[in-house]
Amino acid sequence: MRVLIAAVALTACACGPASEAAVPVYGYEVVHVYPHDNTAFTEGLFYLNGFLYESTGLDLGRSSVRKVKLETGEVLQKYQLPDQYFGEGIVKWKDKLYQLTYKTEVGFVFDFDTFQKKSEFHYKGQGWAFTTDGRKIYMDGSRAVESEDSDPEIRVWDPETLQETAVIKVTDEGRPVRNLNELEWVKGEIFANIWQTNRVARIDPRTGKVVGWIDLSGLLTPEESQDADVLNGIAYDEQHDRLFVTGKLWPKLFEIKLLKRNSQ
Repeated sequence: MRVLIAAVALTACACGPASEAAVPVYGYEVVHVYPHDNTAFTEGLFYLNGFLYESTGLDLGRSSVRKVKLETGEVLQKYQLPDQYFGEGIVKWKDKLYQLTYKTEVGFVFDFDTFQKKSEFHYKGQGWAFTTDGRKIYMDGSRAVESEDSDPEIRVWDPETLQETAVIKVTDEGRPVRNLNELEWVKGEIFANIWQTNRVARIDPRTGKVVGWIDLSGLLTPEESQDADVLNGIAYDEQHDRLFVTGKLWPKLFEIKLLKRNSQ
């Protein structure tokens, strides 16, 4: 995904003393570390029935959709996108897998079990991320193909027609939150990576308000970080209440437990 960063969305308000209503900040405890393909430029990630499903980006034959064995990082199944497409977010809906692409305004529909491409769909602007609550699909991405200034919003789509039905304006104590990237539905909230940072926003989808920040600094060692790109990729195992995070070109995927730390 793109490279612009909007600092206003990432910093806490310094305009007065903290109050009881201040947005809480969470740290983490690493529960388990799994191997991750360090050539995978992770754009989308979710967990289902013991496996990770991952989409990777970059063009020239490096974009793909994958089924990955969690314990070993082994790629069990893969669809390679044509060279002209930069793969972005993915989501499962019934027997289909939907995938966004970066600036082509084209999405793909795959058979979930076989990864056979079934059709294409179109949307306005750039496509970055997908998630679902089981009833609706949530998507983010700039509405302008050539603009890297992301919109502080999450689009709500009808999962059958893939048409936009609503927009969630995302704010942190009244300020718009830009650079939302990879999304994951977790216990009634939308977790969103903030592009080019180690922060994840916890968003109430009913109001668009950020109800918590997660600071994931320090997951990789300085040596590991030298060959890695940014944090990006959130997956949740609802059955066992496990949260996984990784990043682009990261050698590891982490199962973490959130720890409430303080307020901003």
